[in-house]
Amino acid sequence: MAESRRGLSVRPLVVDLGRDFRGGQDQALLLLRGLLKRGHTPELIALRDSLLARRAKKAGVTVHDVPPRGRRLTAFLTIRRLLRRRQAEVVHANEPHALTAAWLARAHRFVPLIVSRRVELPLSPDSLSLARYRAAGRVVAVSDFVEKSMLGSGLSVDRVEVIFVGVEIPAAVSPAERGLARKRFAIPQESVCLSNVAAFVPEKGHVLLLHALAQLRAQFPQCVLLLAGAGPEQARLQTLVRQLGLDGVVKVPGFVSDVESVYAATDLFVFPSHQEPLACAMLSAMAYGLPVVAFDRGGNPEAIEDGKNGILVKELEPTPLAAAIARLVTHPDEAAHLGRAARETAIARFSEDRMTEATLRLYEQLMAARGGLNSRC
Repeated sequence: MAESRRGLSVRPLVVDLGRDFRGGQDQALLLLRGLLKRGHTPELIALRDSLLARRAKKAGVTVHDVPPRGRRLTAFLTIRRLLRRRQAEVVHANEPHALTAAWLARAHRFVPLIVSRRVELPLSPDSLSLARYRAAGRVVAVSDFVEKSMLGSGLSVDRVEVIFVGVEIPAAVSPAERGLARKRFAIPQESVCLSNVAAFVPEKGHVLLLHALAQLRAQFPQCVLLLAGAGPEQARLQTLVRQLGLDGVVKVPGFVSDVESVYAATDLFVFPSHQEPLACAMLSAMAYGLPVVAFDRGGNPEAIEDGKNGILVKELEPTPLAAAIARLVTHPDEAAHLGRAARETAIARFSEDRMTEATLRLYEQLMAARGGLNSRC
């Protein structure tokens, strides 16, 4: 396999029809960049003018735009056309709409089909849904937690493979970068900045976090909260901020395209998601050397060892969450130690390089089993 990577360029077609730029789109972009860096020639099908499409084009990826309306039909036709022209050796569906388009195009009949699965929900039991996933040569689960869900849905163990989420490993944040980031978000230098990066949807746990902050402020008035994200819950959360008397304490800048500035401004990352498969935002915070407080649920324990590289909170309640945060505010030496250990974990297990290499090995394995590209569609 190593010889294959050195001598030949792999031509994967990544398909992502998501309307927003969330964790899955971030992973697609990292993968595309990583493949380009290794001398491969990936192409992308994505929504016209989407942030993923724009960033992929900027990185040098060939992008095939599809309109938001009728996205699955147009993607289906695009996949068929590219396969006829032998422009792809592997089709990688990055989300469910992409899988539907690839399945309708019968991509699995001609090249290996891979689908990434990023949610823990069981597959729908209807025959069409199961048929789509069973057509894939491999379902890539982003964590052991997701793999268990896929196996419980009836997929065989040889069809599911875990490839952990990957994140970029940044250089250490300089004092100047930290100062600029704090100034941008109007965070006083003497404040303790808690932060969270997530879509504003109920399962991300923002309500719990705001109630925990309201409790914390009585003892630690220097704590402020930076919430980066957007979504349908934003108005409700801003109302709750006012009701809890947290005006001016909670910063809500919306979607932050250069999210590294959020991590640069942060002292402590709080991840209150109720049931997360394995979150890019949490792993990125770890890569930045930030101490992390999260709930002991979903895929979180696959990255965080309680008391060793972060803190896991057992109960899904604001009071124990506030207590865990207070522990690290009170003991900055422990917080710094956990942050250093978190960065070491990210480097060792969750780097973009590891994710890209594992995905590339899977492409090569499936291509070798198929004997290369078939004749014609």
